Amino acid sequence: MDKGKLTVLKADIDAQIREIETIYAKLDERRQEENRLTGIESIAYQLHNLYCAFEDLFKIIANTFENNIQDKASYHMELLKRMAISIEGIRPSLVSQESYALLDNLRSFRHLFRHAYSYELDIRKVRIVLDDAMKLREIYRKDTNIFLGNLLC
Repeated sequence: MDKGKLTVLKADIDAQIREIETIYAKLDERRQEENRLTGIESIAYQLHNLYCAFEDLFKIIANTFENNIQDKASYHMELLKRMAISIEGIRPSLVSQESYALLDNLRSFRHLFRHAYSYELDIRKVRIVLDDAMKLREIYRKDTNIFLGNLLC
């Protein structure tokens, strides 16, 4: 990858990481109210937003390198899977297997949150997804730094 394209990619990734961190800051605030229904609803909304922000990061990577996902019906799942694989001669993987599992749970929750209009949130499930999101917070930056480091090799 030429230096200019890599510089643009790194700037785009850095900007998206700032978006992700903004959502994490909101989750930190909302966690103070997680024992109230409105707090849980707000956490659920931010978890939805968090996966959307991660998916935007994935799109940045896919659009830079290969963005050729055929099956539009499972686009979200396929995009995440694509980020977990290294494509020889094109790019390294973006997410580790540990991140993949946590992100897949977050993706599944986002789908449920977005498409289930007539159900009550299960507080236990929201807390499980929140725990996963917090674990992910600890490792996604490491994954991203490894990805960028491998691009330079």
